[in-house]
Amino acid sequence: MIYTILGVLGLIALIAGIKVLMIVHMVAGIKPPPPAVVSTARVAYQEWQPQLRAVGTLRAARGADLALDVAGLVTHVNMKSGDDVQQGQVLLQLRDTEDVAQLVQLQAQLALAQVTFKRARDQLAVKVIAQADYDQAAADLKVKEASVGQQQVIVAKKQLRAPFAGHLGIVTVNPGTYLNSGTVVVTLQQLDPVYVDFYVPQKVLAEVKVGQKASLRLDAFRGRTFSATVNAISPKVDADTRNVQVEAEVPNHDHALTPGMFVNVDVDVGTQQRYLTLPQTAVVYNPYGETVFVVEKKSDFDRKQAAAAAQNVSSAQAKQPPAKAAKGPQLPPDAPVVQQTFVTTGATRGDQVAITGGIVEGTEVVTSGQIKLKSGAPIRIDNSVQPADNPHPTPQER
Repeated sequence: MIYTILGVLGLIALIAGIKVLMIVHMVAGIKPPPPAVVSTARVAYQEWQPQLRAVGTLRAARGADLALDVAGLVTHVNMKSGDDVQQGQVLLQLRDTEDVAQLVQLQAQLALAQVTFKRARDQLAVKVIAQADYDQAAADLKVKEASVGQQQVIVAKKQLRAPFAGHLGIVTVNPGTYLNSGTVVVTLQQLDPVYVDFYVPQKVLAEVKVGQKASLRLDAFRGRTFSATVNAISPKVDADTRNVQVEAEVPNHDHALTPGMFVNVDVDVGTQQRYLTLPQTAVVYNPYGETVFVVEKKSDFDRKQAAAAAQNVSSAQAKQPPAKAAKGPQLPPDAPVVQQTFVTTGATRGDQVAITGGIVEGTEVVTSGQIKLKSGAPIRIDNSVQPADNPHPTPQER
């Protein structure tokens, strides 16, 4: 039985050995995973202009809904939709024949009163009439002049004139229409320049000054920027929102901007700064800090790791994440690998982020494909497609 047991154990050991050899052979035949495909960019300095961002509404320099303060029947319409008109131009005429006839009658009475007054003045000079008669003629002349002036105002009310030069809106009134007093006839807007009203928080009020430059962006004109200048700052803070109203003037020579439009306002504050700039996709945000993957040669990476191990520098002092040895066959010395490095980030604008510490100008950094990377991992660089790197992006719904 002992020989039988030993034989069985030997057979089991033989089978197990053969199986282990097969597994080792299979593992040896497995090819290592290919290097991760990434895109890269070199860190470079860019000029950054500090800006305050707000949302505003366009308003005409002058704008009014024109209406008559008397009722009447329309006889003439001297305007068309979209016309440019001058100040004082007659836009609409109500029937005024009776008022004009009354004015002519009063003007005739005024002419008679003027003649009577002149005769009384001459007669008083030679003592032919009494002072009372002269005073009566003078008073009658003033009454007639006042009556003519009053009637002229009544006649003028039957005309709608442009109070200022501007651009007309849509005209829907036609001759023969009866208008009640106060009925809006047409809108008139002065479109060059226009103003934009927006609000900024009170905490940044000290940074906003009259004369500062601003830029406007609208959904209606994608890719186009309109220049503006801060024109006035409200002396009062809104007690409900703690915001301050700011007004900026916008040249509008081509009348592209229309009052009431929604705009995004960027106000330039302070002086320009130079920052190392990267696409925001290049930064990996972790609970222990922000990092980027720096591209290095395999020989340089190994030399740094050996030097760090020789000096026995702690990870906290070195400010580098711990490196893990890459599996698979040994890479050639000039093969590109990555080193995870801590960085200090600053302000952001659009798709970009400012880097204030951790790397230097000219460093090649991975901008996409970092999900499966770790320090020492080999990579394959493909920059045919780059992530967004626009300081003023215009997102669109797709």
